[in-house]
Amino acid sequence: MMNFNISPANHHSFILTGIPGMPNKNPWMAFALGFLYTLTLLGNGTILAVIKVAQSLHEPMYYFLSILAVTDVSLSMSTLPSMLSIFWFNAPEIAFDACITQMFFIHGFGAVESGVLVSMAFDRFVAIRDPLHYTSILIPSVIGKIGIAILTRAVCVVFPVPFLIKRLPFCHSNVLSHSYCLHQDAMRLACASTRVNSLYGLITVIFILGLDALIILFSYVLILKTVLGIASKAERLKALNTCLSHICAVFLFYVPLISVTMVHRFGKHLSPAVHTLMANIYLLLPPVLNPIVYSLKTKQIRRHILIVSKRRKK
Repeated sequence: MMNFNISPANHHSFILTGIPGMPNKNPWMAFALGFLYTLTLLGNGTILAVIKVAQSLHEPMYYFLSILAVTDVSLSMSTLPSMLSIFWFNAPEIAFDACITQMFFIHGFGAVESGVLVSMAFDRFVAIRDPLHYTSILIPSVIGKIGIAILTRAVCVVFPVPFLIKRLPFCHSNVLSHSYCLHQDAMRLACASTRVNSLYGLITVIFILGLDALIILFSYVLILKTVLGIASKAERLKALNTCLSHICAVFLFYVPLISVTMVHRFGKHLSPAVHTLMANIYLLLPPVLNPIVYSLKTKQIRRHILIVSKRRKK
């Protein structure tokens, strides 16, 4: 493990932390990370390619899935530079401006992903509640406007974060506790009051993640109410089956997020390795597993992946 002599006056950069107790330049960790990022690109790239070439997949559900895939890749790529610099090149130092830029993209794409999951819950509600008018309600222009609204909301909410960090004086250690830059992580190193940052972070979490989770929950209450009104048991199961992939994606996003929050708030006695592991799972797991879940649970996507694979073999 490299030893850094941190000067209280050095605030032009931060030092990112790998996994406590493990040398930063670890070939096994580097291989595992490379494998995860490769899976993310291949999985989401395959989903995007299949939806593009298969005309039968040009439906609202798959357009939203495309947006989710792009968001997952973007979120994953936001952490890539710092992760590789630590575990591949043993260079954990990151410039202050680069750190707050990474911070903006990580929080921004996290907010976008939450919004996309909400829009996908709305998509499932419309498909089950009004299947005859489903494609006429969620036409491409409407989906485009929803996507723009999600992106605009994320940018507007996260835009103040870099400025709130930049105004703070840093005169303590500049060693962060993760392999990438987060607002709450950098904020704790400040030697001035961080009340405004804490309050804004709390409002953001409630407005974005809390509100989105409630909307998704309410959407599924309405979906369940609609499904229970269907006379045929087979039709009820078929309707619920179309929601399984989205439910898995919601759990993959919110369960690690809630776990990270709980560990951060109440797990101060836990090993630093636990904090690091949970934080990495929160950002790395959903982009890897989402395309796998949709490929396994969605028959149409699975069938077209096999068709495309056979064409390439020929």
